[in-house]
Order: sequence, then C-alpha cells, then structure tokens
Amino acid sequence: MKSWADAFRVYLDRRVLTIVFLGFTSGLPLLLVYSTLSAWLLEAGVTKTAIGLFSLASIAYGLKFLWSPLVDQMRLPLLTRWLGQRRSWILVSQCAVIAAMFGLGASEPATDLWWTAMWAVVLAFASATQDIVIDAFRIEYLDEDQQGAGAGNLVLGYRIGMVAAGGGALIVADAFGWFWAYAAMAALMGVGIVTVLLSPEPARAVSAETEEREGRVIAFMAQRTHLSQTLQNSMAWMYRSVVCPFADFMARPNWIMILLFIALYKYGDALLGVMANPFYLEIGFSLTEIGVVSKFFGVIMTLVGALMGGVMVARWGIMKSLLVCGVLQAASNLVFAVQAAVGYSLPMLVVTIGVENITGGMGTAAFVAYLSSLCNVAYTATQYALVSSFMAQARILFSAGGGWLADNVDWVTYFIISTAAAIPGLALLVWMMRRYPARPGPAPGG
Repeated sequence: MKSWADAFRVYLDRRVLTIVFLGFTSGLPLLLVYSTLSAWLLEAGVTKTAIGLFSLASIAYGLKFLWSPLVDQMRLPLLTRWLGQRRSWILVSQCAVIAAMFGLGASEPATDLWWTAMWAVVLAFASATQDIVIDAFRIEYLDEDQQGAGAGNLVLGYRIGMVAAGGGALIVADAFGWFWAYAAMAALMGVGIVTVLLSPEPARAVSAETEEREGRVIAFMAQRTHLSQTLQNSMAWMYRSVVCPFADFMARPNWIMILLFIALYKYGDALLGVMANPFYLEIGFSLTEIGVVSKFFGVIMTLVGALMGGVMVARWGIMKSLLVCGVLQAASNLVFAVQAAVGYSLPMLVVTIGVENITGGMGTAAFVAYLSSLCNVAYTATQYALVSSFMAQARILFSAGGGWLADNVDWVTYFIISTAAAIPGLALLVWMMRRYPARPGPAPGG
C-alpha cells in the first residue's frame, strides 16, 4: 500500500495534471446551452415556455452513447494518422465547440430564435462528443493507480470551466454584450487545443481475447462470398464497434449486479440533491445566502473532496475507497437532518454544505475511477459513455420521487430516508468486494 505522501504525489505527475486542462474545456460548454443561455433568452424577451424548451438541447449529454462507437473506431482522414485516434477526435470536437460558440453568440434570439436553437443543439452535440473522447483519453492515458487522481482533476477542471461559463460569461455579457461573452468562452477553448497538441497519444494495448473475438467475425464475414466487399467490411465494422463493446461487458461475471450497483451507489445523494434548494428556502434562507454558501463555498469544498478522493484511490485502491466514501456520503445526509432540526442557522448551513460537498466530491472521484476501471481499452469511449449515461439516467429516475416524498414527510424524516437509500448500494458493494476481492471485472484491455 502506498504511503499518504506517495498518494498525494500522484497529483504532480504530468499526465494527471493534463486532465485538469481537458476537464476545464469539457466544463466550459455546458452552461452555455443551459443557465447562461437562459439568462440571455430572458433578457431578449423570450417567453419562459420557450426558455424551458431550450433545455431539451442538453439531451445530447444523455444520449452520447449512441454515437460513441464512431468516436471509438472511426478514423478521421489525415488527422488520425497525424495525431492518433483520441487526439484527432478531441481536436475536431473542440473546433466544433468553438464554431458553435461563435455561431450561438452571433445569433439574435429576439428576432430569429430558430437560429439560436440550432446553434444551441450543435454546441450541445459537439460538447457531448468532446466529453466522450476526453473520458476515453483520460482512461487510456493514465495508469490504474492514477485513475482516482485523474477523476479528481477532471472534477477540478470541469468545475472551473463551469464557473467561467457561468459567472464569467455573465460578467463579460454585462460589460460588452452576449456575442463577446460567447467569443471569450470560445477563446478559452484554446486551453484544450494547446493541451491536446502538447500531449502524446495514449497507448491502446488490446488484449488477445479481444483480438480473438474480433478476428472471429472478420473470418466469418470473409466466408460470406455472396456479399460485396463493401458490405462485408461495413457489417464487420458494425459488429466490432457496436456489438463487441456490449458483448465484452456482458462477458464479465455478474455484470447485471455491476449495473445495479452503478444505479444504486448515489441513490441517497440523488434524493438529497433534488430537494436541497427547496429545503434551504423553506427553512428561511435567502437566495443570496444559498448562493454564497452553496454555490461558492460548496464548489470549493467539492473540489477539495474530489482531490481527497483521488488520494484515497491512489492509497487504498478503488473498491475500499468506494466503500469509505460511500459511507461518508450517506452519513452526510444525516447532517441535513440535524440542519432540519436546528432550522435557520447560517453557521450550521456552512457545516452542512461543507460536509455534504466534501463527501460528495470524494464519492464522485472514487466512482468515476470505478467506472473507468470497467472499460476495455479496445472500446473505452463506447463503454464509458454507456456506463456513465446509465448512471446519469438512473440518478434522474431515482430522484424523480423526491418531491412526492418531501410532500408527505417532514424534512428530518426525509433526510433520514435519503440516508437509508444509500444502504442497498453499499451492501451490494460489500458483496462485490467479497466475491471479487481484486476488481469487479476484467482489467482495462482484458
């Protein structure tokens, strides 16, 4: 087991530091098609109904697994030979993000809302594509014992990018106008382009088992002499790019239990998050107090927690870190129960949000490292897009009943129930650790 000093030292590795800058460019576009765009639309006189419909543009982030096989397997003319599979796709997606930012910034929502909507959709899809390939790059670029630190740095960079695209873009817009706000965010994307050009292409050592699986289908298609060569190649590509990632994942022992764990691990956290702001308001906190403590202090604590989670993964490994972080994450919900019992108290709110965000950041870093460990490097982009989208959709589904629950119980009871909601995921984790002490599935590349 590594010492704590060695575990902290992992953040000084050049490859781990690289992930901060890629996380930054990954976090920049999100709010530009969400809350920042909503502020612009409201200022332009767009109806609230139309503003609400604009949130549909962000559906691309939940559907990114649909085109992740293209990112995984399709070579880009000239660029792939020059930069490699991952770096070429990152660069193309970043250029698409920049173009969409300029296009969106140059649109006039007050007079031609459809063009604004089109550019918002383009930006969301370009951004989701960038997320797909950055996640694949991160997993393949880092060693296994660096995945936790990489996840922590990804959260760090992502949050900084969101702050820039949220508060930063609003400040620029107020001073110079909305076009220059979006142009400034496009300029900041240069951070990611420079990072890509200065970083080497990650190695992708495909296992013998993977090569054998893909070789069987190539041999099978070669025997179909009645089919044209183009059709044979197309069918073989579809099998390798779409079927093989699923087949590989389902070849793991108890893969259904793995998916169930992914769905349940942050169940309690999902119930907490969906009703946090209504809770703050109902017990008497002002919007300013919530904003300062939750959005500023809370973000800082999340980053601290993410970095701590990365250190824990480097020292203890993924599974033990998942357990410790999961227990702390669940226990933080009880602090909200104390807050509910105390009522309005600003010092208590600082403690509550501090504890919740630190433990949430720790759990996120460990969980991202776990999801990364599930990926075979032959299909990294596809498999990570699948498991992360599955996790996000499960979180949305499980949190949907939070409002009904809050309507039918008091706040203390609500947060005790949200704590109990974490128990099934933790129990399943303990079972997995006992059943598969080393890891829950084949190693990346296996």
